[in-house]
Amino acid sequence: MAAAVAEDHLAALEAKLDAVSQQLDFVAAALREQELRRGIWDELRRDLAPVTAEALQLVSRELDEVRGFITPEDLFRLVKRLLRDLPYLEALLDQVESLSALGADLSPLGRDILAAAMVRLDDLEQRGYFAFLGAMKELADRVVAALTPDDLRAMGESVAPAVHALKDLAHPDVMRLLAGVAVRLREAPPEDKGLIRLLWQLRRPGARRGLSRALGLLEALGDADRPDPVS
Repeated sequence: MAAAVAEDHLAALEAKLDAVSQQLDFVAAALREQELRRGIWDELRRDLAPVTAEALQLVSRELDEVRGFITPEDLFRLVKRLLRDLPYLEALLDQVESLSALGADLSPLGRDILAAAMVRLDDLEQRGYFAFLGAMKELADRVVAALTPDDLRAMGESVAPAVHALKDLAHPDVMRLLAGVAVRLREAPPEDKGLIRLLWQLRRPGARRGLSRALGLLEALGDADRPDPVS
């Protein structure tokens, strides 16, 4: 009976020793891992030491240049403002990302539009539009060089009367009259007639109407040089 109790105590003691051994192994592994991490950090610090020192020197030089313009209070105020405006900055970044995505979506469309525009411009060049515009520019340069500001003002004042004159010339009756005159001018010249035959020809109604129009034109040309009556 005593031997059985002793064996139970011995088994319990062995179980406790096994548990303690497992705990010690876990602690030893944690210590080894911690030591390994400490070694890694020490090596990293040794590697970064020259870079950190150079960066600190660079920052020190840059701060020396702006020391007369920026105070620590300004930096603190800027940092606080940045922290306070972080939501707005995040929203702005979201908008920038959205615009970037939109640009990526529109890029193929933009290439198509550019290709169509290039084809259209090539067609205009083949048809001579660009050469025409170049010639018009040279003509405009000559006109500008030849006209003074007074000439331009005088031309501006005569635009309205010229437009009214063109409207009168575009009247159907006037156009029919000009067409008839052009036809008569294209015909063969009449034979040389004497004064008596010409006066005899005035008996015709058409000749009398033409003579009346000619006299009216001569009268209008004579009145053009007459000064306006003073009111």
